[in-house]
Amino acid sequence: MTNLRKFLLTIFAGVIALIAEFVCHQSMVAYWIVIVIGGMTTISMFIGMIKTLKSGKYGVDILAITAIVATLAVGQYWASLMVLVMLTGGDSLEDYAAGQAGKELKTLLDNTPQIAHKVENNKLVDYRVEEVKVGDVILVKPGEIVPVDGTIIEGISSFDESSLTGESRFIEKKVNDSVMSGSVNGDVAIKFKVTKIAADSQYQTIVKLVKESESKPANFVRLADRYAVPFTIISYLIGGVAWFISKDPVRFAQVLVVASPCPLILAAPIALVAGMSRSSRHGVVVKTGTTIEKLSDAQSIAFDKTGTLTEGSLDVYRITSIKDTLSDKVLIQLAASIEQESTHILARSLVLYALSQGIDLLDVTELKEVTGEGVQGKIKDQLVKVGKANYVADTIHSTTENTAVYVSIDDKYVGNIEFEDIVRPESQKTIKRLRQLGINRILMITGDNLQIAKKIGDIVGIIEIHAKCLPQEKIDIIKELTQTNSPAIMVGDGMNDAPALAMADVGIAMGAHGSSAASESADAVILKDDLSKVTDAIDISKNTMKIAKQSVLIGIFICVILMLIASLGIIPTLIGAMLQEVVDTVSILSALRARKDK
Repeated sequence: MTNLRKFLLTIFAGVIALIAEFVCHQSMVAYWIVIVIGGMTTISMFIGMIKTLKSGKYGVDILAITAIVATLAVGQYWASLMVLVMLTGGDSLEDYAAGQAGKELKTLLDNTPQIAHKVENNKLVDYRVEEVKVGDVILVKPGEIVPVDGTIIEGISSFDESSLTGESRFIEKKVNDSVMSGSVNGDVAIKFKVTKIAADSQYQTIVKLVKESESKPANFVRLADRYAVPFTIISYLIGGVAWFISKDPVRFAQVLVVASPCPLILAAPIALVAGMSRSSRHGVVVKTGTTIEKLSDAQSIAFDKTGTLTEGSLDVYRITSIKDTLSDKVLIQLAASIEQESTHILARSLVLYALSQGIDLLDVTELKEVTGEGVQGKIKDQLVKVGKANYVADTIHSTTENTAVYVSIDDKYVGNIEFEDIVRPESQKTIKRLRQLGINRILMITGDNLQIAKKIGDIVGIIEIHAKCLPQEKIDIIKELTQTNSPAIMVGDGMNDAPALAMADVGIAMGAHGSSAASESADAVILKDDLSKVTDAIDISKNTMKIAKQSVLIGIFICVILMLIASLGIIPTLIGAMLQEVVDTVSILSALRARKDK
């Protein structure tokens, strides 16, 4: 039975009891109605309490059970009914509050694309999104949601990407521009070629993250439960002393009806869900409440360089071919063709450069990507490798200190393409803000060479730099960080960052252009291509945890004051039961403050 139904059943029983008492003058009937509904609720709560204890947590349901039993035992059955109404009503209010707090997260689920219009023989055939394959041509009509990720091949239109990136303005897209699933087309129909199936597309990845964020509990909820033991002892102690001194068992019941467990079982989780909702509104999907906790206490942070501290694309700086028979154009064509399926920042930059130069990409077979090393495939029966120097060929006679990819044909080195990093305009401000937030150890971990890494570090303000790192070396550095400066954050965007993101106490993925592997490994995903969202997430987390703790302690403080007053016999049991809901409401409203911006 849902909490709402329990509440409505209690209200219905209460109405019948009132009619029996005051209309039919049948006090015993009213008493037994309350006994029955109270017994049902008490048994349900007792079973829940046993399950809670078996799971290793402490519960405070025993206080509510004792209050119901005590009021019935001393004949205060109207107070018992009021406690029942408040408890079932409080549970219903919790469901509503949690629903309100997570509203922004659930909006994504409601807009999941279902149908795609596939172009077949110049006709449109509707398919379920799950049936669409890479390479299919899809038409998106004006006002429709883009069903899967792809690249526009016909038409120019504006797209609303607010549900994905937080960007409120429409983004104009033209031929060769990429479109993300979940974005809404403007007023012109476009055709695009599918680049990712539905399961790997941007929108479905975000939906998956949202589902994870709603299903995982937070440690702080368990921490709040630990208040249950001292709070229960204090409640029994105050009630017991009041009974002993007054010699009146009613006094014990009067104390327990105001001992509301709501601050412990509602305030903390509602605050955390509210904080997750607020983060989502600011373009950061936080998967769990535990992530909120760790972000609020973070002591260190490590950044990948390319695509994280620097822009999402690089400029081609120099093209060097060591063979007279191989022109710069052909070298670019070969490299870009091999890299066209990769999500790495260098691959994206290379493909964009080739397309901007009017260079057609070639068909590739036997494509294979080696994480952290490079990509290889066959073009016209030739094995072409693109990546790091030691990956593409055994011996390379010419290397560069700039960011570069090297190219070989049939394991013979034929040239390289150098890139120039463009530092994100918000990087320097972000690093400065992190130090203001109390994070003093800030690192850069990159697979690039030390000279380039130091150049970027000098610009953004990072002194501790680890260069030429393979994925395993990144993991080792993060592992050390979690042992010495925990909680430790890792921020990255590429597939090679995924293991390090998973190893960190909190992994944050730059999801706007990053790989799905990075997003799935991370604890939080930045949907907008903006590094400053890292500081937003930390700031929101600190504020959320502050409000969560305040809400718990405020509720406990009010309860203790009310119990002390009730111990003097000033508060009748019926009034005390009503006051319990006041405590519940104050705690929940206090927790929901975490949903609002400062």
